[in-house]
Amino acid sequence: MCHTAAVTVNTLQNQQQLIVRQRLRLMVNQYEVHAAAPDGSEAGVLAFAQQKRMAFKEQVTLYTDDTKTTPVLGFKARQVLDLGATYDVTDATGTPIGLFRKNFKESLLRSTWHLEQPGYGEMIGRETNVTVAILRRFVDSLSWLPYHFEFLLNGRPAFSVVKKWGLRDKYVVTIHDPQLDRRLVAAMSVALDALQSR
Repeated sequence: MCHTAAVTVNTLQNQQQLIVRQRLRLMVNQYEVHAAAPDGSEAGVLAFAQQKRMAFKEQVTLYTDDTKTTPVLGFKARQVLDLGATYDVTDATGTPIGLFRKNFKESLLRSTWHLEQPGYGEMIGRETNVTVAILRRFVDSLSWLPYHFEFLLNGRPAFSVVKKWGLRDKYVVTIHDPQLDRRLVAAMSVALDALQSR
């Protein structure tokens, strides 16, 4: 791993809160992962991600910035066009650091994700508001509604992702467990927007 990527990873691992913001672009989805300042404002870009829309096999790489020269981590679907696909999360060298998958059956009414970190266990993340979840699915004009995901490990909070009101998608990510790999949290947070409709 190059020095720039290592600095980004070290900074990322020390964060208790992240802010993920989507950029509006025509043919791609772009995301910035920011550190959060004590007052809740964005304190600096830690990673930049880009996802091609309608990609045949899903793959998203997070870079140190929008020059896209230095990768930090990424996630990629194991299967092509599978609604319950497993996504492997790897570091900048391609070494596996975890995985996540959508529980398609449970997600018909309320989005449910499974996230695994080696040696840590499996976290289950669900939308906390069932009413909002159902409205977003069945009323197209309400797909912009904010939502709140809570990821639990053995019934205790691991981290949460809260979509905020606004013209652009913005997510506040709060990490409760100090043992949790922030790279996995960043990947899952981006995926919640990028893959939510898959």
